[in-house]
Amino acid sequence: MTLPSPLSGVVPPVCTPLTPDNEVDVASLVRLVDHLVAGGVDGLFVLGSSSEAAFLPDRHRAVVVDTVVRHVAGQLPVLAGAIDMATLRVLDHARAAAEAGADGIVVTAPFYTRTHPAEIARHYRLVAGRCGLPVFAYDLPVSVHSKLGADLVLGLAAEGTLAGLKDSSGDEGAFREVVLGARARGDISGFSVLTGAELTVDSALAMGADGVVPGLGNVDPAGYARLYAYCRGGDRERARVEQERLCALFGMVRVGDPARMGGSSSALGAFKAALFLRGVIDCPVTADPQIPLSAEEVGRVGKFLAAAGLL
Repeated sequence: MTLPSPLSGVVPPVCTPLTPDNEVDVASLVRLVDHLVAGGVDGLFVLGSSSEAAFLPDRHRAVVVDTVVRHVAGQLPVLAGAIDMATLRVLDHARAAAEAGADGIVVTAPFYTRTHPAEIARHYRLVAGRCGLPVFAYDLPVSVHSKLGADLVLGLAAEGTLAGLKDSSGDEGAFREVVLGARARGDISGFSVLTGAELTVDSALAMGADGVVPGLGNVDPAGYARLYAYCRGGDRERARVEQERLCALFGMVRVGDPARMGGSSSALGAFKAALFLRGVIDCPVTADPQIPLSAEEVGRVGKFLAAAGLL
């Protein structure tokens, strides 16, 4: 389908259901997509951080993109993460996404090697020039160790290299600088600014963001769709109440014992446990080498769901 310009609304980063032996659970993935569509989301982002893209081999990535694009069949735009260390590897993923029928790709700055802003800009220009799809920059400094500055992002947007930004930097001042810059500059049109911060969606939309990419949206897509509608409709009180309910629900990401697992294992494990408890996916396993939640921790996820009215 033709990608909206700008892309707006709720675009969750779709979790990747797995079997106990770490294969893609296609049937559960299809049910998850149906769950998100029924929840009223505006697009889907596969192979992002909440999709465990960093853990998936290329054959798994291909299955995910092909399955989701085929099942959605043009109902919603599908963005695919083309996330890898450097340009040539990213281009391989981008071409595969294009061949599968994705509507756009999401790309971080290069990582592992140390890069200069000029090299980051060159990276995005090369990918955009060779892949044939709209490119969304993914600002994720906690993982790639480079912050995408507002001047860099806005410059690439003005020249047509970038179609949008997915900001997971946690830097609200820098995020606002991009929003204001995109609004003020006369040489930028149709550029989409999306926040990846589940807990401050109301604030980001009030700043002028176009939409949200919430990992927690896998668990409660209808909640984020309501929040977006309240914010766009100017109903600040209902937006505040809905945002606060989602903030409480987000507490599930901390159920994992930090003495035996990392934050990724805890958060992604909680999202998948919640989807399992809601009957959306068959198995809550996360990709190796992440540590699985215990039965007691899964039970605590259930309490968060019950408190949010989701069980």
